[in-house]
Amino acid sequence: MDETNRLTPSQEDYLETIYNISEQKVAVRAKDIAKSLDVKASSVTSALKMLAKFELINYAPYDFVTLTDAGKIVAKDISRRHMALQDFLINVLGIDHKEANDAACKMEHTIPKLIVERLTKYAEYVQKCPKGGITWDSGFGYYCTVSCSEKNCTHHGNDSK
Repeated sequence: MDETNRLTPSQEDYLETIYNISEQKVAVRAKDIAKSLDVKASSVTSALKMLAKFELINYAPYDFVTLTDAGKIVAKDISRRHMALQDFLINVLGIDHKEANDAACKMEHTIPKLIVERLTKYAEYVQKCPKGGITWDSGFGYYCTVSCSEKNCTHHGNDSK
């Protein structure tokens, strides 16, 4: 859908919020969205009307909000980018959860998908490397304390067990 390429960061936040609420609750209401985003009901109404115009949500005043199939795809991708960035900031850089969440929310709208994918793969590597010991040491960057390499790391497919 061409319109999804033109979503504003705010519209992406609404879509992601609808997706996240729908994953936790059976029904999404405008007041749930307003509470989650800490915005006024009138702001939610305007955003929902626009997202409905883009055919990303099903919306009628005083009714539940649901994602269309296209909306679910877009929202899931936005949420995935957010979680990947947040996980990278927390697990690789050691940023606290609140700050990482806030930064990921800002970054998810601007960082190209290729970079997000590479950050995600790196974060997964750091978490899954059986040798462990990868740390952030102020001023020196990342290093593996056990000299993990592709040759001796079972994570890279050279299973030595």
